[in-house]
Amino acid sequence: MSHHNPEHIIKETKILVETDKHSDIRLNANGGNSILIVCEPSQELDFINAIKVQFKEDLYKIIDLNDLLINFIETNSEELKETFQLLKGSINQIFKAPSQEIGPDLFSVIMENIENSFKEKKIPVLIHSGAIYGSGIDNIHIMENEIVMSSSIPLVVLYPATKEGDKLLFLSTRPSSKYRCMVIN
Repeated sequence: MSHHNPEHIIKETKILVETDKHSDIRLNANGGNSILIVCEPSQELDFINAIKVQFKEDLYKIIDLNDLLINFIETNSEELKETFQLLKGSINQIFKAPSQEIGPDLFSVIMENIENSFKEKKIPVLIHSGAIYGSGIDNIHIMENEIVMSSSIPLVVLYPATKEGDKLLFLSTRPSSKYRCMVIN
């Protein structure tokens, strides 16, 4: 994958989501409601800077997954110590509890932030998605969540990946699944 101009790609994405082409997004996203902006991992900060400049706060809500992860750990540090001891064999449950369990987990914090963005009528934009790598939370869990799928507003995800043939490798290492999203690269 060659290096692309972050400003140009973000501007194209902005036009797409702001011109009310939501049916185009769903059509190109296999029924999904998300846009995946693929960037070289080495260009991620350039893309984040372009997002912060071009995606204004009146229409967009930038959700930094690094910040959510750090806040989650700080807020739940005592419980996490106990949970870590209990779940040594299945650490990922600390961040994404099994569906029948209710309790503080990072996944529910992420979904709550996305839902709040939708309630504010703002387009949620996830940045630093590498923060969830290895957590048991996959981007597909977010994109195919009912909150995202049923919204009239699309979700935008900055996705640091490289392309190998026709496959995307998240953070250049992990093959991505066939997401129900519109891929921009």
